[in-house]
Amino acid sequence: MQAVKRKVALVTGAGSGFGMLTAVLLAEKGWIVYAGLRDASRSEGLMKEATARGVADHVAPLQLDVTDSGQISQAVETIRERQERLDALVNNAGFAAGGFVEEVPLERWREQFETNVFGLVAMTKAALPLMREQGSGRIVLISSVSGRVGFPALAPYVASKHAVEGFGESLRLELAGFGIGVSLIEAGPYRTGIWRKSIDTLQEPSADSAYRGYYSRLKPIFEHTAEAGGDPARVAESIWRAISDSKPKLRYMPTSSEKKTLRAKQWLPWGFIERMALKAMGVKRR
Repeated sequence: MQAVKRKVALVTGAGSGFGMLTAVLLAEKGWIVYAGLRDASRSEGLMKEATARGVADHVAPLQLDVTDSGQISQAVETIRERQERLDALVNNAGFAAGGFVEEVPLERWREQFETNVFGLVAMTKAALPLMREQGSGRIVLISSVSGRVGFPALAPYVASKHAVEGFGESLRLELAGFGIGVSLIEAGPYRTGIWRKSIDTLQEPSADSAYRGYYSRLKPIFEHTAEAGGDPARVAESIWRAISDSKPKLRYMPTSSEKKTLRAKQWLPWGFIERMALKAMGVKRR
């Protein structure tokens, strides 16, 4: 009997958080996982987790900065040469830039979009020829509740995730005829480094800044959100569902928390949502 080939996945941003958990989970499911890391020499945490769960032989770290076109091409070519197929691409690499629109340097906006949007697009474009040739595949885009609901002091991140949502809807329609499924994972806040780093880089406005009062009210909310976030393993499980469902949905929400937030946006009048947000900021409308 001919041996059944293992399925192959590429997970970007696999050094920590959702990416690391997903890479190990897919390996536990019997997949060969190429784990993209911006610095492949820093794969200790990933491989320690994979070893602890008995799947280190199925996880291969790859040097992969999604803002580097050469590394993207090399990663896909490596998979083509070694495996001759790619069954799933998990576009997880990203970060959250915080700050008030007027005060965030334009360079920081560009950096946010280079990783969260253009890096994701470039990675997808590179993987598509291989998937089309084999007539199958799954592309999972890690979006966010922020991709459908705006939050103050997070505009760069929110805008990038709104772009991912639109990209995902369009891409899904374009690829339906090729047997390639596309899904968005709309995650809320979880106990991962992305929120901690966002808070740490949320620069305190100067003493004469018009936004200093907003900052003092919002930062404790962000701190609490980061500490009280959900279990990131739930997001990895949602990613697995998007990959393994026979008929993948466009959107997956890991828990009821995301569902409640997005239903509120859908059903409540914007005026009510706005009043609640402005109250949290201590804003009195002029």
